[in-house]
Amino acid sequence: MIERHIILEGIEPVTFYGANNVHLQMLKKLYPKLRIIARDNIIKAMGDEDELERFEKVINLLSEHCVKYNSINEEAIIDAVNGKRADKSTDSNVIVYNVNGRPIYPRSENQCRLVQEFSKNDMIFAVGPAGSGKTYTAIALAVRALKNREVRKIILSRPAVEAGEKLGFLPGDMRDKIDPYLQPLYDALEDMIPMAKLKEYMDLNVIQIAPLAFMRGRTLNDAIVILDEAQNTTQQQIKMFLTRMGNNTKMIVTGDLTQIDLPSKQTSGLVQALDILKDVQGIGFIRLNKKDIVRHKLVTRIVEAYDAYDKEKNINTTQN
Repeated sequence: MIERHIILEGIEPVTFYGANNVHLQMLKKLYPKLRIIARDNIIKAMGDEDELERFEKVINLLSEHCVKYNSINEEAIIDAVNGKRADKSTDSNVIVYNVNGRPIYPRSENQCRLVQEFSKNDMIFAVGPAGSGKTYTAIALAVRALKNREVRKIILSRPAVEAGEKLGFLPGDMRDKIDPYLQPLYDALEDMIPMAKLKEYMDLNVIQIAPLAFMRGRTLNDAIVILDEAQNTTQQQIKMFLTRMGNNTKMIVTGDLTQIDLPSKQTSGLVQALDILKDVQGIGFIRLNKKDIVRHKLVTRIVEAYDAYDKEKNINTTQN
């Protein structure tokens, strides 16, 4: 009798084995000649060499499926046993699958442009209003690159600029004070990567989330690096960030020019960068608008109402 150990890499064991080990039990029934024991991310199988060979191929196919779709079901197991790679969708627009196995894809023309520009350029600037999907799409592209092993890590950053609340009045240590500014990034990641796997990635620094100030002095290699809320960077900060770029690295800079929280006399680093870099080869620029808003339909109406108010206010100010 031969024994083999199969390691599940990049997979949350609970997802692979199923609730109450239902997937594991199904595999045991399909391979009655083998003795199969699973613990954490290691499957130990004992039996005839030929049968072990077939079983390992099935586990490898299921592992590929689980990494791609974040889920396994009975149909996927049968397909794997029959030597088929299950393909849940023929839609080439799918970027990645969420934790429930649902496809995440660009939902507007400009989001499609963002995906296309990402494939052609090493640096992307995506500017647009709240809810236009710029950050969510950027993180989906980063997760896809990590899953496909195109990069070794994802680095997400935001400037910790106060918008009505002072950092000093928030409870806790520095990490506790900073986390609220980074929560939108956590939310997107939690939608795309199972919680236990996300925690593992963060513990191993495969996924890093940090304030912009922590980027100084670093060279970022083999990574997808996203700077969110870049409209709140100073001119020095965004220059510092952009020059962190290392080998095999792509950067996506997102921002909303209508939500600048810097002091009124201070120029946004994003505004300046868009002007200075507009003719630089290898940088893509995408401007999203109200038509790209994919949140609740009221978000579009709210943005339109504020735009109308600002226009009227500017007209009245000019006339006076």
